[in-house]
Amino acid sequence: MPYTYDHPHPAVTVDIVLFTLRGGHFEVLLIRRAQPPYEGLWALPGGFVAIDESLRRAAWRELKEETGVNAVYLEQLYTFGRPDRDPRERVISVAYLALLPPGTARVTADSDAAEADWWPANDLPALAFDHERIVAKAIGRLRGRLGYSSMALQLMPAEFTLPELQAAYEAILGEPQDRRNFRKKILSLDIVEPTGQTSRRGAHRPARLYRACDRNVRYW
Repeated sequence: MPYTYDHPHPAVTVDIVLFTLRGGHFEVLLIRRAQPPYEGLWALPGGFVAIDESLRRAAWRELKEETGVNAVYLEQLYTFGRPDRDPRERVISVAYLALLPPGTARVTADSDAAEADWWPANDLPALAFDHERIVAKAIGRLRGRLGYSSMALQLMPAEFTLPELQAAYEAILGEPQDRRNFRKKILSLDIVEPTGQTSRRGAHRPARLYRACDRNVRYW
């Protein structure tokens, strides 16, 4: 016999905060909701977890169904459970932080998303539910990890110069970094290695190309 309980059960959803760098700008992927509640407002990709799937699988599925994006770095961020966060019913959301290198995926709205597009992470439109709070939590997590981890490398192409990596850090942090100190810090972390090749940008002298050390970059 199936189990029965005297108390009501909350529903569970997943929400995905997907960041990328486009044209030197730190951006987050949003969808425009095609259905109530909050029809027409922008929101994070996400949806309800099926009874027979894991949280991570639900996050992958919802991201693919609503935006067409697949194969990104994904880690669990935080659980949001304020009782009034969803007007439909008692909904607990498990948020995920996802990172995507630039130019590696084509965004296409599908499922119950009327539109999907990238937005500057520091200049968002009005968001549905408590998604503004979720985005802020994700930005805080990413910024907090920059100083000691290889997390930012998930946003870089396969090969890059240290000035390009510094520009990525500056876009994420929203503030300039001292060139000499940045270089010293990155090399001390042992998260990048030289490729043996150089790259020329305009009239500047060739710059050494680097790549992420294989053991420091994960793709799920």
